[in-house]
This record gives sequence, structure tokens and C-alpha cells, in this order.
Amino acid sequence: MSVVEATTEVGAPPEKVWRIVADPDNLPGWDRHIIRVDDVPSGGLRPGSSYTTEVRFMGVRAKATAHVLDLRESEYSKIRIHGVIDAVIETWLEPLNGNRTRLRHRVEYHFPGGSLGELAARAVGMLGAGTILRRGVEAQRRQVEREAS
Repeated sequence: MSVVEATTEVGAPPEKVWRIVADPDNLPGWDRHIIRVDDVPSGGLRPGSSYTTEVRFMGVRAKATAHVLDLRESEYSKIRIHGVIDAVIETWLEPLNGNRTRLRHRVEYHFPGGSLGELAARAVGMLGAGTILRRGVEAQRRQVEREAS
């Protein structure tokens, strides 16, 4: 297993940050490899719910299923991804002074065997998992701040 983490401060309170980061439909805007999200529960995420994502690495498409393991609104989520990548994604929101929020993600991941897994591992290796996560966290920050203003 590999682990990457990224943290940023967002100019909005946790409740506003949560509305953005807890919505899987926003994923394609944060990571260009995620091209589609399906089956998001209409009432929002809760422990036990799931959704699917379609990803594209180097022209190859694959699906991954996300299962919500834990969720505390405006504070914490833990989601397990299974597919071309197996991962556990944890997200923390910490209120800061001045209506700001510390947003932190931790991703523990590995690529299962097979040619798709090897291809995805090479793509992530070339791009850098930490770089991908940092770009995603900054995209989340920009979206929250844009929508909060």
C-alpha cells in the first residue's frame, strides 16, 4: 500500500466546504482522469451507500466502485474504492478562525494485478500520486471559494 496526503486552508466554513467535497458529482472537475460518476444516491451519501466512477488513464477506460464506510457531516468521511485501483480515502474538515476550514485528504492505495492495474500504476507513477491529490485538493478549494463568494 502507498499513502499520499494533502492539506489546504479554504476561505469558507466547514458546512460550505462539506457541501462541495461530499458531492461525488464534483469529482470530474477535480481530477481529469475521472470522466463520469454514476449511481450517486439522490438523498446524499451516508454510511453503506455507494456510487461508481469511470476513469481514463492513457486512453484506457475502467470503472471503480466507491463504498461509504464512515461519514460525519461537515467533519469526516471514509470511502473505500474498488476497481482498477483499490483505495481508502479519508477526508477531514477542521474549523479555523475567521470562517476558514482546514481540508485534509489521506489516500491509501494499491493497484490490483492485471494489465489495467499495471497501466494505471504506470500512469500514476509518471504523474505522481501526491501531485494528483494536491491538484484535486486545490481544485476543491477554488470551487468552494468561488461558490461561497
